[in-house]
Amino acid sequence: MRNPLLQPWLTEKSTRLTEREGQYAFMVKAKASKTDIKKAVEEKFGVQVESVRTANCLGKSKRQYTRKGLISGKKNDWKKAVITLKQGQVIDYYSGSTDQGEEKKSN
Repeated sequence: MRNPLLQPWLTEKSTRLTEREGQYAFMVKAKASKTDIKKAVEEKFGVQVESVRTANCLGKSKRQYTRKGLISGKKNDWKKAVITLKQGQVIDYYSGSTDQGEEKKSN
């Protein structure tokens, strides 16, 4: 699979996992396997992955009452992956933006 990672999943719970356990959460493509996710993280961030856990999350169903009646729909299903890194390794999501900010301050 070409790049199964869609975006980092940044919530209060995932941030707490990162700080305490060294685990990172990502939103990934629905058909991505654990080995595909592991390879993608290792290549993109240059770290060593110890384990990958995945969860299929169901989209919420929504209802809206209008003049013409009830409109019902559903948000898309998605997949979440929680990556555990080897001891002492860190992923820095904002490394590119901080380097540019430091250059602007020094000029």
